[in-house]
Amino acid sequence: MLETLRSAWKVTDLRKKVGFTLLMFLVFRIGAHVPVPGVDPAALEKLLQGQLFGIFDVISGGAFRRLSIFAMSITPYINASIIMSLLQVVIPRLEQLAKEGESGRKVIAQYTRYGAVLLGLIQAIGVTVALGRQGIFVNPGVGSYLLAIVTLTAGTALLMWIGEMITEKGIGNGISLIIFAGIVSRLPSGLISIAQQLSAGTINVGSIMILIVLGLLIIAGVVAVNEGQRRITVQYAKRVTGRKVYGGQSTHIPLRVNQAGVIPIIFAMSILLFPIQIARFIDHPWARAIESSLAFGTVLNSVLYALLIIFFTYFYTAIVFNPMDVADNLKKYGGFVPGLRPGRPTGEYISRVLTRLTLAGAIFLALIAILPNFMIALTNIPTLYFGGTALLIVVGVALETMKQFESYLLMRHYQGFMK
Repeated sequence: MLETLRSAWKVTDLRKKVGFTLLMFLVFRIGAHVPVPGVDPAALEKLLQGQLFGIFDVISGGAFRRLSIFAMSITPYINASIIMSLLQVVIPRLEQLAKEGESGRKVIAQYTRYGAVLLGLIQAIGVTVALGRQGIFVNPGVGSYLLAIVTLTAGTALLMWIGEMITEKGIGNGISLIIFAGIVSRLPSGLISIAQQLSAGTINVGSIMILIVLGLLIIAGVVAVNEGQRRITVQYAKRVTGRKVYGGQSTHIPLRVNQAGVIPIIFAMSILLFPIQIARFIDHPWARAIESSLAFGTVLNSVLYALLIIFFTYFYTAIVFNPMDVADNLKKYGGFVPGLRPGRPTGEYISRVLTRLTLAGAIFLALIAILPNFMIALTNIPTLYFGGTALLIVVGVALETMKQFESYLLMRHYQGFMK
């Protein structure tokens, strides 16, 4: 392992990518501690004292509780990405752009950025007005409100840019890594909180041991499902060109149990958090009813969370993997699945296999995501930092990033990390 790390550090390109990614992490963490101008820290602390913002505060790295420039995290961009993905199915023009390759994807990415800024502006107005009514500004007025709205919107835009820069010039998926960094940054405070509860006698060592065992089981399950594959055998027909014989070899199509990775968790979490956050800042009985019914740990929250995860698992898998395209490519290059005719029958077979695999992966993700409810009941420890959702994102993003790391090393004939 140490030899592999030394070899990796010798690769100039990889060293630059890792260094750039760490630099962007530093910018993110600094921004999470820069407060919005004009906010009274004492009034804000008094207002937010004792309120639980759940997983939203966890993925923002504590930025929301401090009302920093990154308080809204990357959720407006994620919501805009979801909306654009759904519109591609409905609007033919967007569907055509998605099929035009790199140029079309650039146009869609630009539309997504505009949508993220618009959603960020709407969310910033709601947060600013709601908190402003509680007296958190030193000099309340239109100027303070406008400054806070512009700052929060600009913070979201900057965070979106940081994520895209990590994807382009760093290593790994930038948006996922930002959420990863936010969760990891909150782990020390979670550990301190558990230590304080242990010293106060509100929890015991047995509860902590149960939490550790469940956490290890979740990590093992996430790794097993993410790496699990169903391999479909493919045979290529022999063809003779001149004196050379091409084809004839046997290979396989690897279908992953979880094709979508942690994206369904992130999408479902963002969709579910949006109405909760809006309702929290509206002073109306209906808003209070929505907030209480959708609060973390309620039956409705758990059911909707699980259903959204299953939906987005299928939805994202359908976007990234098209069985008919795979079947057409096999037919074009003389490949076939033994016992099946090339073309549509092969595509339908791959689709059936993928549907069953995706169902297993989606149910696994949904069960792990709602597991914290049972963990809290068993251990009496708030598991937002160590629960299923946080561990799923952390382990999933770490695996995907390590795979990219691995590919860079193997391209240069170095031994990789993963066995």
